Amino acid sequence: MISVEEARKNILKEIRAVGTEVISLQAAAGRVLAENVRSRRTQPPADLSAMDGFAVKAADLGTIPASLKIVGEVPAGGSYDNTVGTGEAVRIFTGAALPSGTDTIIIQEDTEFDAETVTVKEGAAKGTYVRPAGLDFSAGDIGIKAPTILTPRDIGLLAAMDIPWITVRRKPKIALLSTGDELVRPGEPLGPNQIISSNSLSIAALIEAAGGEALDLGIAQDNAESLREKVMNAKSADMLITLGGASVGDHDLIQPVLGKEGLSVDFWRIAMRPGKPLMFGNFAGIPMLGMPGNPVSSLICSFLFLIPAIDALNGLTPRTPPRQRAILTHALKENDQREDYMRAVITEETSGLPVIRLFDKQDSSMLSPLSLADCLVVRAPFAAALPEGSEVDIIPLSRCYPSI
Repeated sequence: MISVEEARKNILKEIRAVGTEVISLQAAAGRVLAENVRSRRTQPPADLSAMDGFAVKAADLGTIPASLKIVGEVPAGGSYDNTVGTGEAVRIFTGAALPSGTDTIIIQEDTEFDAETVTVKEGAAKGTYVRPAGLDFSAGDIGIKAPTILTPRDIGLLAAMDIPWITVRRKPKIALLSTGDELVRPGEPLGPNQIISSNSLSIAALIEAAGGEALDLGIAQDNAESLREKVMNAKSADMLITLGGASVGDHDLIQPVLGKEGLSVDFWRIAMRPGKPLMFGNFAGIPMLGMPGNPVSSLICSFLFLIPAIDALNGLTPRTPPRQRAILTHALKENDQREDYMRAVITEETSGLPVIRLFDKQDSSMLSPLSLADCLVVRAPFAAALPEGSEVDIIPLSRCYPSI
């Protein structure tokens, strides 16, 4: 068996970023930017008023109150085409360009005015309430650097930069193949010895949330012909995920059947709980991750290995789950040779640390504790027994994977 960290390194060193495509800005939220984007315009394009009021020369405000002649008006989107002279002012509205010859805005609350004259009652320094040209960005500036997962905030910036089309990574296609005679899809007739196939749906949802495109190849029966037929549809994908059948039992067919079709195996056992029968290799030129058939095991393995692989396919720095310290509400016995990932809930916080309670049953067949869990308690191989109140490392799931 190899360690979790060694398995992660072995997987990531074989992953290459997928190609790119050009898409409209409207479709870009959540996609990974593949090229730096430079602005096509300056924002604001000219000195603009930040308030409703009067555009004046600061030099005319040496004595307050100051009486100025109103020579025009400029709304947002309009312009005043003459040069404003000494002792003159222009009525202006928020967002309008400052007329030539002015450098300051006096807000209308600080004035009294009629159709011809404005009296300035409060002075202002040069540049007051003026948004200078290029305050936000200038033409040619790099607005967003690649690689970046584009947020709604980024979309707003790109729109302001006058960018209608952008180059992004195409979504990595991840083929999913479930295996086992015992599996049926939700809603289908269920035989006396069959179970619902939850694995493919949860992993497909995780793939989509992590920035990939899930391609469900269906359920292969426990025979070579069915497995071979189903897996051939994975050759157009960027990565293959198999669910179940990766161990060495009599009904575990992944290695012997796919081995004849060109599968080369890097490793197939890992020193972790849950998730020991994890396999990684290359099938028909694409990376392949053989997940345990157990749904809890496959989800936790996906947190640790599949999500970083999807990041790498997207040209991103692979995520490493952040850890923090937490306080146990009960004792823990010593650990064995496998790194353990135990489901827990946060009950309160004390001294700045979360207080956690592990679920009484950690059986890896139980999906309900994982669904309810706030965190995973991580225990190193051969970790010593711990009394109540001890500190442990946790992976806070909401911080790592807010949409997963």
